[in-house]
Amino acid sequence: MALRGSPASALNRLIRPGQSPTTGLRHYSAPMEGTVPTAKQKYIPTSGTYPKGFLVSGTHVGVKPTNKSILDLAFLTSETPCAAAAVFTKNKFQAAPITVSREMLKRRNNSGVRAIIVNSGCANAVTGKGGMEDAEKMGAEADRCFEAPNDGKGGSTIVMSTGVIGQRLPIQKILRGIPSAFGALGTSHDHWLATARAICTTDTFPKLISKTFSLPSSPSVEYRMAGMTKGAGMIHPNMATLLAMIATDAPISPTLLPSLLTAAANKSFNSISIDGDTSTNDTLAVLANGAAGGQEITSASSEDYAAFQTILTGFSIDLAKLVVRDGEGATKFVTIRVTESPSEIGARKIASTIAKSPLVKTALYGKDANWGRILCATGYSQISEPGMPINEVPDVVPEKTSVSFIPSDGSPELRLLVNGEPESVDEERAAQILEHEDLEILVKLGGGEQEAVYWTCDYSHEYITINGDYRT
Repeated sequence: MALRGSPASALNRLIRPGQSPTTGLRHYSAPMEGTVPTAKQKYIPTSGTYPKGFLVSGTHVGVKPTNKSILDLAFLTSETPCAAAAVFTKNKFQAAPITVSREMLKRRNNSGVRAIIVNSGCANAVTGKGGMEDAEKMGAEADRCFEAPNDGKGGSTIVMSTGVIGQRLPIQKILRGIPSAFGALGTSHDHWLATARAICTTDTFPKLISKTFSLPSSPSVEYRMAGMTKGAGMIHPNMATLLAMIATDAPISPTLLPSLLTAAANKSFNSISIDGDTSTNDTLAVLANGAAGGQEITSASSEDYAAFQTILTGFSIDLAKLVVRDGEGATKFVTIRVTESPSEIGARKIASTIAKSPLVKTALYGKDANWGRILCATGYSQISEPGMPINEVPDVVPEKTSVSFIPSDGSPELRLLVNGEPESVDEERAAQILEHEDLEILVKLGGGEQEAVYWTCDYSHEYITINGDYRT
């Protein structure tokens, strides 16, 4: 499938003649306006290694009436058709873009996908038939930037939206802006960073990472992977996180990419929590165009498959952690590690429950070593709902359970509870540990060999302020 009027150079093959990149800088939505907090600046890359054959842009269309300059339309495209996969929220009120994108991927059997189009500022969720039509129009307008495929499978663009729920998109603004977004496409680091900025809402910094890697069958080929994500609130995913896009130039069979992505999501985006709310719009998508060459991954039992799974999972973990780093109002990055569990499912449930406990999170913000709240969350994590019979919880045996703080500076762990018996806690040392931005909470169940890890943050006064004023 070729692009309309394909000229010779890599850039011109994708950019229409006569159109130039947009140069406007994004100014951040709530709570910032134009600045990145000093503590967060270290997470913004100053350069990157980006996959071959992909071009991206971040432009301004003014989705919110008050938005006069902030980038809010992101376009990620490939010069050639891609293998693609996506995982979506399990929230029953799924946004219109999710339905449209899921149906497109099913219709195309995860192949022949050319682009991802994203707007921020409006979620297009719970918007009825009109919202569904708007999502379809976004995809169709993006498709018109390319020569129509002749495979009879329809459109080839994944659609994403993020922002306020229950409001219709200013669809005409977006449709008019897509050709300009196409004209602004490029391959530079600045283009990728602008695209990452354009998907932000209450984020305080754009979340973008990239890396190079090799595969066993083609050790001399340098492959590249780049990814961006957005999210700072309404994050307790049941698939991925609010929005995330990953692109790679490695050759991967469309039949294998979904399983690779699902496994990676379960270890990364499905293992983070900021506030315990699962969004209506959660989408994680990956595109693989094979532009770097080498042997295609066609077997799930191959060395290449195993190697790529490890690479994609590690990359997804790094990307997901940035979401937690930017939790709304957060001052702490907390790793919850549950070990010695009879089952991984049980360990995940316990880690998830601790990660979303308001009492644990507020204690962390207050730098209070209140380990009783951690134990409380562990204890109720698997009990039956009110009105249901009391159930057995074999994963949690109080007499075998231990809780510790693991300092980020490499000093010895601070034991709070050992085999169900409370330790005499050095409160001064506990306070010193909680002064650090990073902290690990270790829960040992003493009943098995399985473990699970979750990443979360604390609750601060600012979280309430941000979400109390979100729609304004």
